[in-house]
Amino acid sequence: MAEEESKSFSVELSEKGGIENKGFVQNEALNEKECNASSQEEIPEICSVGINSAAVQNQDCEVLKPFAGMPKEVLLKFSGQTRYRVTREILFWLIIASAPVLVGATIAIVAVSPKCLDWWQGSPIYQIYPRSFKDTNKDGNGDLKGIQEKLEHIMYLNIKTIWITSVYKSPLKDFGYGVEDFRDVDPMFGTMRDFENLIAAIHDKGLKVIMDLIPNHTSDKHSWFQLSRNRTGKYADYYIWHDCAHTEGTITPPNNWVSVYGNSSWQYDEVRKQCYFHQFGKEQPDLNFHNSAVQEEIHDIIKFWLGKGIDGFSINAVKFLLEATHLRNEPQVDKSQNPESISAYSELYHDFTTTQVGMHDIVRSFRHTLDEFSIEPGRYRFMGTEANNQENIEATMMYYGTSFIQESDFPFNFYLINMENFSGNSIFETVSLWMKNMPKGKWPNWAVGDPSTARITSRIGKEYTKVINMLLLTLPGTPTTYYGEEIGMENIATENVTFPEKSPMQWNGNLHAGFSEGNISWLPVNLDYQNVNVEVQKTQPNSTLNLYRELNLLRNNELPIHRGWMCYIWNDSNVFVYLRELDGLDTVFIMVLNFGQESIIDLKAVVSELPSEATIRLSTNFSNTGKVVNTKTIKTEKGEGIVLEYKTRKTVHTTEAFQGKCFVAEKACYSSALNILYMHC
Repeated sequence: MAEEESKSFSVELSEKGGIENKGFVQNEALNEKECNASSQEEIPEICSVGINSAAVQNQDCEVLKPFAGMPKEVLLKFSGQTRYRVTREILFWLIIASAPVLVGATIAIVAVSPKCLDWWQGSPIYQIYPRSFKDTNKDGNGDLKGIQEKLEHIMYLNIKTIWITSVYKSPLKDFGYGVEDFRDVDPMFGTMRDFENLIAAIHDKGLKVIMDLIPNHTSDKHSWFQLSRNRTGKYADYYIWHDCAHTEGTITPPNNWVSVYGNSSWQYDEVRKQCYFHQFGKEQPDLNFHNSAVQEEIHDIIKFWLGKGIDGFSINAVKFLLEATHLRNEPQVDKSQNPESISAYSELYHDFTTTQVGMHDIVRSFRHTLDEFSIEPGRYRFMGTEANNQENIEATMMYYGTSFIQESDFPFNFYLINMENFSGNSIFETVSLWMKNMPKGKWPNWAVGDPSTARITSRIGKEYTKVINMLLLTLPGTPTTYYGEEIGMENIATENVTFPEKSPMQWNGNLHAGFSEGNISWLPVNLDYQNVNVEVQKTQPNSTLNLYRELNLLRNNELPIHRGWMCYIWNDSNVFVYLRELDGLDTVFIMVLNFGQESIIDLKAVVSELPSEATIRLSTNFSNTGKVVNTKTIKTEKGEGIVLEYKTRKTVHTTEAFQGKCFVAEKACYSSALNILYMHC
């Protein structure tokens, strides 16, 4: 009965404008102003309510403040009050006003921010010759599973990009560069399944992988050539055929063109009764790129491997893609030489067999195909070109493309590889040659070794191994390291070995240097493998391996070295000195690299802004790391390299004395206030 009476009273209060508080009531004496009937605001009021009507003793006016669990009716009455309404409107208009400000700020930050470095710019490239890297099936030949097994070594070096040289099915007449089948892996290296597993493992570790593409020629075992020599359908013109006189075993070629390897570049074919053209070995006939069907075949091959997950290509021998159709004789270097005696490649100017009109159009078409696979964020497909125009730097730079038409991301730089004499001056001249000729906004790259050149340690001596790695990893751009250079491997000193720079990788002091557990290896292991190997050098603080790793960490972690300005400071017969700095950062690095004899230089006299002291951040001699040196007397021993670090707000590249001596690829400036990089500075 009491419950029904209470409910009845609650309903009665609601009908009369009373409020049922299901939360809590906070009583407070109402001042006269608030209770004034003439007030413009309707203040919610409440009377003390008991359990039943009999308990109602007093209905004095009391103020009800917001409380938890307010019903909608009460909430609406509060929301209409001035203090709440004005606050709400102020917040609303602040949000409306701030929205375009935030959008504008975002657009401004994006507009002034420099282009982020892509994956092929952010890490060194580690070039692997698969046959010599790691053997897993004990046949003495390295294989794809061996590369997968040793991915942890790549991670240890802080390298993010792997370059795998040719693994196509091939008769191996030219170490895999005469391809028999562009869509298959040579059984020596494994199966296509092994290749797919390797790509998956590489990507699982956050690494990227590029491979060789050899479009200029095939093996004479390729099915295209077999069909072409029989004049079968469209394949009849897949290669460059021409009539040539053939009498009593003597061939009279159509012209004086000479192969890169020497002697005539024309070979008579008994099946077709014509000569075919080959820029390299006679087992490697050149494809006819004047035939659009051939070009389409190469585009399909590119798509095939991109579909397998490859992140890019190094396109081999691109300058040889086209030849002049008129077949005129090429000019002699020595005009007095008897034309009949010409047999060496160096005896002719190759005006009609290299860098012909239309060749760059073909290379750009390769770039377009790669772009089709670069749409997905984070999956940009890289393209590098191997041209090796050592005698013509302008021709090399053309492979960058123009500011309007992109070609390769960069042509591979062989200028340090091809150097014959090393000194402070010659290193400076070689570096400067590339930097001053490189188109504005393009990205440089450097290499000191590859599968076809004597190892750098054998070319210039063991004492310079560390300093050459310091050069490679502190120059602006992308360095390429040929496998084994990180531990200072040398050529094998063995007779009857055609390519001693391809000797097996030296992993440890076990049989065959840990390269193979079999009884043989396809090439002998270098006799120094007991001391020069990965396992030993990991335990030696001052080893070539650990210096390489520390240099790469420095490159990755310090913006001035990663993407800052480079300024030439000093060079002479002994040392090459350059500086790396970034606008907005007060940390500056100076590299002092000795390629000659002991030297003492006064850097303070060259750079007046230099402080009197600097700290050795890294040294080829680890015991010197961390020492403070006087910049007036910087001493380096033979083959020593040091990275100096100091603090300053004064940039060298803006001073008049160094105008024309400083270069930057991807310009950026640092804002310490916003902790961002920006362009316009």
